[in-house]
Amino acid sequence: QVQLVESGGGLVQAGGSLRLSCAASGRTFSRDDMGWYRQVPGKEREFVAAVSWRGGTTHYADSVKGRFTISRDNAKNAVYLQMNSLKAEDTAIYFCNAKVYGKFDVWGQGTQVTVSS
Repeated sequence: QVQLVESGGGLVQAGGSLRLSCAASGRTFSRDDMGWYRQVPGKEREFVAAVSWRGGTTHYADSVKGRFTISRDNAKNAVYLQMNSLKAEDTAIYFCNAKVYGKFDVWGQGTQVTVSS
C-alpha cells in the first residue's frame, strides 16, 4: 500500500521552529517531485513548498520564502520541511504530497501545526 505519513507537527510559540517529516512507503518516490501543502478549516488547501525529484530545484510560496526550507533524502524515501520564524498565520494542517509520474497526486493524512501568538 502506497502511503505518505507526516510527523513533527505540534504547538509552538510565534518565532519558534518546527521540522516536519514525511515518510513514504509502498513504493519509492525518488523519481517523483514532492511537496508540502497546508489547509485551514474552511479554506482551500494551499501550496507551501516543492522539491524536484533530484532535490536540486525548490519552489516556495511567497508567504514562507526565507523562513521555510524543503529538503529530501531519497535513500530514506523521505521529505522534510524546516519551518523557522513561525507566525500565527502558519497555523494549519500540513500535508505531504508526491506527484507520481508528474501527474498523479498522493497525499498524506496531515499533521497539525499550531503557532501561538
